[in-house]
Amino acid sequence: MISHLLLKTLKHSVRYIGLMLVILWISSLPETRIQIGHASDVSLKVSMIVPTGKAKDYWPHWRGPSVQGIVEGKGYPDRWSETENVLWKIPVPGRGHSSPIVWGDRIFLTTAAEDGSRRSILSFRRSDGKLLWDTAVPESPAERIYRKNSYASSSPTTDGEHIYAYFGNSGVVALDFNGKVVWHTRLGIINLYHGPGGSPLLYKDRIILFQEQMSFNRGGGGGDPVPGFIVALDKKTGRQLWRKERSPRPGWGSPIAVQVGDRVEIIVSSGRAIDAYNPDTGELLWTCNGNMPETIPMPVVGHDLVYCSSGRAGPTLAIRPGGKGDVTDSHVAWKSPKGSPFVPSPILLGDYLYTINDMASIASCHNARTGEIIGQVRLGEARREGFSASPVTVEGKVYFTNDDGETFVLSQGPDFKLLHVNRLGEQTLASPALVEGRWYFRTAGHLLCIGKAR
Repeated sequence: MISHLLLKTLKHSVRYIGLMLVILWISSLPETRIQIGHASDVSLKVSMIVPTGKAKDYWPHWRGPSVQGIVEGKGYPDRWSETENVLWKIPVPGRGHSSPIVWGDRIFLTTAAEDGSRRSILSFRRSDGKLLWDTAVPESPAERIYRKNSYASSSPTTDGEHIYAYFGNSGVVALDFNGKVVWHTRLGIINLYHGPGGSPLLYKDRIILFQEQMSFNRGGGGGDPVPGFIVALDKKTGRQLWRKERSPRPGWGSPIAVQVGDRVEIIVSSGRAIDAYNPDTGELLWTCNGNMPETIPMPVVGHDLVYCSSGRAGPTLAIRPGGKGDVTDSHVAWKSPKGSPFVPSPILLGDYLYTINDMASIASCHNARTGEIIGQVRLGEARREGFSASPVTVEGKVYFTNDDGETFVLSQGPDFKLLHVNRLGEQTLASPALVEGRWYFRTAGHLLCIGKAR
């Protein structure tokens, strides 16, 4: 029996080491030219489905009302420091890497105890940062997490009535704006090395999220990994509307909803493949292979394409959605084989797609229609996994924030030059929220409001 367990443990260890060696080998390859693929001749009108109504005025999703980091409006300062343009700064209890969301005069964050024994949602008053309430979610066994992960890395979302948040083993919870639990739904025990990290999507009357499952059992024991899943819950009750299995694989991404012609597709970019689902039934519509084994970035949409980045300096694929079955050979418009982000999502504005190679601290500006590299800029010291926050763009500039709290301000393409660097002086893994001329940053220990005094 002992020999059998040792053999099983050895097999999982060899598998994990082999995966890491492949990833490191790909990361070390020199830059290669863009490879243009053969896309489908069928061209459908494609657009990101974004919140409507008052949601457009706030920051209801971790990438904002555009769902891809694009900020409308003016009056946002482009310079700050630990003291310059800081309107208020308050401590945040617990530990978490989730991004703040904003509605009205409220800011919502998730947080957790260092050991995961308590997980909660926090509400702050936006005008001065005062903590209004701290509501704990039902307890659960703590997952095994990576050193850069936390038990509150999934960002919440809101429709202006309720706040919806995902906490791995603790499930999904809906709270009202007074901090009262409206409903709570458990999704089962999560078994993914590094722990969970994806954020839920609010689409019409439902909450949609996917959770991958994959364990290399480096500690020994355990059996074959259970399948991952994508699930839709009724936003009013938490009742499961549908749930579909996904083959075991690693991945920590978040889904998006895309209008493709006269149908809607839920796009999931994860380990080794990009998948599209019917939001009403959960039916798998199409699959495109080509992602790296480990995938985190959320896709962006434009020019009737969906842009998916993956892996440690892996590829970016520009895909024409709307297909059926395996579309790997028919719907890829172009592919950049190297230099893509491992953790941060890309950002698309106009004719330019911006990415950050967080394994080398190199930002790239691509022609979004062809994939051609327009320019590249080194952002600080070259570091492995040095960026976690996703970029934003506002008032003609692109902002990349690294894990040390340094925000690199660049001009948009085709110029694409480094203008200056802002430093908060504290670890920053969460993406910022921007509303009405104010930046809201969550650092390792604080929530800050940056803006011009009025």
